[in-house]
Amino acid sequence: MDTTTNLRPFPAINFSNERIALQEGVSQWSYAKLRERIEHCACGLLGKQTDLKEERVAFFMPASVDYVTTLLGIWRAGGIAVPLNVAAALPEIEHALNTAKVTRLVVSITSPAESLAGLFALCRGMNIQVLNVSELLTCKIQMLPELSIDRRAMMLFTSGTTNKPKGVVSTHKNIRAQITTLLEAWNWMPEDSIPLFLPLHHIHGIINVLCCALWIGARVTLYQRFEMDTILRGVEDRDYTVFMAVPTIYVKLVSQLEALPEAPRKRVCDGFRAMRLNVSGSAACPAKLFNQWKALTGQSLLERYGMTEIGMAISNPYFGERRAGAVGVPLPGVQVALFDEAGHIIEGDDTPGEIRVRGDNVFQEYWQNPKATAESFVDGWFCTGDVAVRETGYYRIMGRSSVDIIKSGGYKLSALEIESTLLTLEKVAECAVVGVEDETWGEAVTAFVVLKPEQTLGYAELKAWCEPRMSPYKIPKVLRVMEALPRNAMGKVLKPALKTL
Repeated sequence: MDTTTNLRPFPAINFSNERIALQEGVSQWSYAKLRERIEHCACGLLGKQTDLKEERVAFFMPASVDYVTTLLGIWRAGGIAVPLNVAAALPEIEHALNTAKVTRLVVSITSPAESLAGLFALCRGMNIQVLNVSELLTCKIQMLPELSIDRRAMMLFTSGTTNKPKGVVSTHKNIRAQITTLLEAWNWMPEDSIPLFLPLHHIHGIINVLCCALWIGARVTLYQRFEMDTILRGVEDRDYTVFMAVPTIYVKLVSQLEALPEAPRKRVCDGFRAMRLNVSGSAACPAKLFNQWKALTGQSLLERYGMTEIGMAISNPYFGERRAGAVGVPLPGVQVALFDEAGHIIEGDDTPGEIRVRGDNVFQEYWQNPKATAESFVDGWFCTGDVAVRETGYYRIMGRSSVDIIKSGGYKLSALEIESTLLTLEKVAECAVVGVEDETWGEAVTAFVVLKPEQTLGYAELKAWCEPRMSPYKIPKVLRVMEALPRNAMGKVLKPALKTL
């Protein structure tokens, strides 16, 4: 059995491969050139050492060749990579650096200049050395360490919606399992090409897009942010075979496509139609959006389910039925089960339960937090905290037990189900449903909505609209109209922030 990495988790990266790995603007890097860059970076990080021995090295940069070089350079030198959110506030960055006990921070010419002054001052106060990736690339290539696949490789941070973000530590073995299950399930191939515009402090962009593409030898076009016009030109020119985004991006794309004149709309929609795969994830994909996208592009969005601690666990099939509102079936090599409140496995369909997962894809630990780690596992199963129901074998997410399951009037209600219905109201652009403490109901169903331009909506009108469409106990008791919903970097609505309102 192969117990070392030496970049073998990315078999396409070798000195003889002249296929294009990365495209950034007009610049391109072959797999051979990328490997050379990675090894220079690794040697620069090592200096006179022979192994970083799981030193936590953070880096602060958006999607770029420097990001890829740094991530894989840290792995190759035996360190733990800690990618930071370039949109985070300084206190959030300080929490990540302090939690991980970071010793060095890498930046590059692509790092957001407006953030660097505060970041440099923060690092000085924390005695963290700041390096530029260009300095590391000048180092001579030397012997690099052999690494066990059981070594820690990366630390990402939870979204922190219910408490302070925890450092999620994955080993090389975990990362390899997360990649290879998706290569099989989604039929990745070397001829693929994908745009990468997702934040790269999150598993969606790092594993599902970047690492899967690099493993198989595909091409990644890097964008520092979602550049609508540039990306749509690439779609129109048939530059991509695979497209992965969060639901909010697809909502923006639908709005943009519907606003285009007929001829350019057809060209872009035909570009999406020609792709082999469109994936939606990181937040629930409403059935309305699924149907809108299919009507425009002919593509049935492939929705999947995962989280920072497990990578992806459940997915609609590449070959076969993709159900609107469902996240599909367990991925190859991943064990998934639903558990009731007594801790027993639910065998049949149609009974809600907590999703629990086990397999090589599941993370190793929360960094230096043995209590939280122990509390997250029961008999080897990782407890996700998400509630789902199986319907003829397909899993449908009802919500997160802490924020999306509303206990109102003796009923357990799915906030996601109510949201999905409200989104079919023509006036509503976005919505979020939460349970707010109430003396009568226990929790009152409360709807926060963002309306389309020049629309108004009162509670009486909403209630009348809901009555023929949902059970009385599901109808919101309170309506709040907002200009925008609070969201994190991946587009997830911050429901605890709504509850405080």
